[in-house]
Amino acid sequence: QVQLVESGGGLVQPGGSLRLSCAASGFTFSNTLMSWYRQVPGKGREWVSTIDDSGGRLIYADSVKGRFTISRDNPKRTVYLQMNSLKPEDTAVYYCYAVDGAYWGQGTQVTVSF
Repeated sequence: QVQLVESGGGLVQPGGSLRLSCAASGFTFSNTLMSWYRQVPGKGREWVSTIDDSGGRLIYADSVKGRFTISRDNPKRTVYLQMNSLKPEDTAVYYCYAVDGAYWGQGTQVTVSF
């Protein structure tokens, strides 16, 4: 069955970095656009970034542009989100999303605080 398993979340101080990973199984990962979203309590999910199937095209929300980097390793069936210069407003549950099949992971909590 389809699985998307995120990892790498945690507590980090403002200005710090985290690298999220999302391991995929159960579908043809190398043919699928992948995205990251985030959600805070009481709000809808916010799109963060998308990478195309080859990793050649990357797009970002303005709120994270220049600080976050999306990447993928197709042989490892994994998509990453490198988050630098983190701000308190980046605090959220981060989800990976397989665009073509509309599959969601379970999410990983990122908290940016002193």
